[in-house]
Amino acid sequence: MGERATWTRARLGDGGPRLDLLTARFEKHVYAPHAHDEFTIGVCAPDSASVIAYRGGHIRTGPGAIVVLAPGETHTGGPGNTTASYAYRAVYAEPGLLTEGTLGGVPHFREPLIDDPELSAALSREYAELSAHPDPLRTESTVPWLLTALARRHSTARPTDDRVPGAAALAGTVRDRLADELLAPPPLSTLAADLGLSRYQLLRAFRTTMGLPPYAWLAQHRVHRARGLLDAGVRPAEAAALVGFADQAHLTRWFRRVLGVTPAAYRNSVQDDRWGRS
Repeated sequence: MGERATWTRARLGDGGPRLDLLTARFEKHVYAPHAHDEFTIGVCAPDSASVIAYRGGHIRTGPGAIVVLAPGETHTGGPGNTTASYAYRAVYAEPGLLTEGTLGGVPHFREPLIDDPELSAALSREYAELSAHPDPLRTESTVPWLLTALARRHSTARPTDDRVPGAAALAGTVRDRLADELLAPPPLSTLAADLGLSRYQLLRAFRTTMGLPPYAWLAQHRVHRARGLLDAGVRPAEAAALVGFADQAHLTRWFRRVLGVTPAAYRNSVQDDRWGRS
């Protein structure tokens, strides 16, 4: 299959922390000893096997394993055997992104290899989405939340109190801001600062009240706005732009998730019904 590596860069909000994502598949490549300023949080591909030299020992990874390498820790990496390639996605996260929702400063992970299938699957989904369709609101809604879950579940950090007084009212305020500014939604860090909250507290309040993260609520709101435009005869590509989707393909993905059909199929069925009654 050959060797390949692709970097994707995103930022969390305007001028916020940088997130670099590496998607890689190697057959023979062996990394030279090196270290990163950020946490390296990788998820191994289903068909992957690798060996990482770390903290004076060797980590043998397997399919779906989560690997957490601390900032400043020297490590190497290479294939786990002579016949299999190794593939993974890894995000490089500033330490502060793992302290949201925790107490005690930068978290310490006693074990670099973590077995948590639920979290591994969630990280894999978000890494894939980030590498294919980087969306600032989705990235800010999900990646810090998952990194906090990683720190709370598997590090020495202590969880913060999850209670957010007035959560329903706060979530309503965030919802209204997103609806009012759907073409250019404000970063969650900005909304949180305006409300006197941390980003984690804002996400906690919103998820608890609405049952889904802010990006997903906004996407569904955009779908319903687009549906009204399609009812009025607007073409899908134009509707996508008018409600804030990146392009028609982005609208189509969410339209099918929410309503089960493509925008074009929906528009055609609405027009057929209208003409049939005329």
